[in-house]
Amino acid sequence: MMQTEAIAQRLIDELQRHPRVVVAFSGGVDSAVVAAAAQRALGDKALAVMAISPSVPARQSELAAQVAAEIGIDLQTISTHETERPDYQRNDGQRCFYCKQTLYQTLATIADEHRDSVICSGTNADDLGDHRPGIQAGRDAAVQTPLADLGITKTMVRQLAKHWELSVWDLPAGPCLASRIAYGEPVTVDKLQRIDRAENWLRDEGFAELRVRLHPGQLARIEVPAARIAELVQPEFRQRMSRHFRSLGFQFITVDIEGLRSGNLNQLVSIGN
Repeated sequence: MMQTEAIAQRLIDELQRHPRVVVAFSGGVDSAVVAAAAQRALGDKALAVMAISPSVPARQSELAAQVAAEIGIDLQTISTHETERPDYQRNDGQRCFYCKQTLYQTLATIADEHRDSVICSGTNADDLGDHRPGIQAGRDAAVQTPLADLGITKTMVRQLAKHWELSVWDLPAGPCLASRIAYGEPVTVDKLQRIDRAENWLRDEGFAELRVRLHPGQLARIEVPAARIAELVQPEFRQRMSRHFRSLGFQFITVDIEGLRSGNLNQLVSIGN
């Protein structure tokens, strides 16, 4: 507990260096911890801003509002238009760069309205080792990364969230819907909405951790934790799931026997390029 308190204080002290902070906020655990620290450090000089776009799951805005209320930080929502950018729609290995570039350009207009504000993201130390082009977009935009700068890992983030009694302390990672679309398969609003509806159906059926990944040929690849794969292929459930997914426009429905693996589509990217 003492170590967690010390880390929490270091994070608060880090944010107190800034006159004002605009937090890129999703309601997930990383941005929630940054927002909680910013609110403790700066009070009403901290603002959480959430982007609304077709790439954000419909349920995410409700979660973000709930978490912001827990923290006591003001929350503002903005519309971003990354899905209208051809570079983003192309969905190559740099899609995340164009998404975050759009986000930070939009956030900059809000930061400019609040004099001396800096933008902070929830990038943590573990993120630096993955294929994350969005991190470069943040660097280009001078976005601050207090968690990563202090060496705070995902495990430590969850400890801080639990220490501050945030309800999302154990929330599974929830990347944007476009991350479910295989690289090279163009991103469209229709595909994003289809994935969101498919995942919501599975959540309503009791699967909290999952991904529905879309591959060429309108193929849905479903990932759930390995221990729950058998539930997906029970005859009655499998038939209901197949009917629903086909009604959404998927032509082929598969279950990944390796189970849920965050970021596994990055295997298709040549990270060295």
